[in-house]
Amino acid sequence: MEHAHESNTKRIWIVFGLLSVITTVEVALGIIKPDFLFRGHFLSTSILNWIFIILTLVKAYYIMWAFMHLEGEKASLRWSVVAPLIFLILYLCFIVLVEGDYIYEVYKNGHLEWIF
Repeated sequence: MEHAHESNTKRIWIVFGLLSVITTVEVALGIIKPDFLFRGHFLSTSILNWIFIILTLVKAYYIMWAFMHLEGEKASLRWSVVAPLIFLILYLCFIVLVEGDYIYEVYKNGHLEWIF
């Protein structure tokens, strides 16, 4: 008996479509910059920045899910790959955003001159 080779063309187009839609939403939000998202703040940065971070994490997870073939693995292996990456990315974003806001406030309200 021969095993029939299953075509992944449909799956590739679905992955391409989903990632394209998410990227299009990111680009559109970056061009339009809705005022209520750009001016609203949550955890030291604008809501628009948080939307970009979340959409980027969704894309990264889906790329790992589809192209690293994690959908066929056991849940424990999936979480051992995905959880540390998501945790480290969120931690890095938190540090960059909080420290960036602190430096901005020091230069804005402090004694030092804003030279850049």
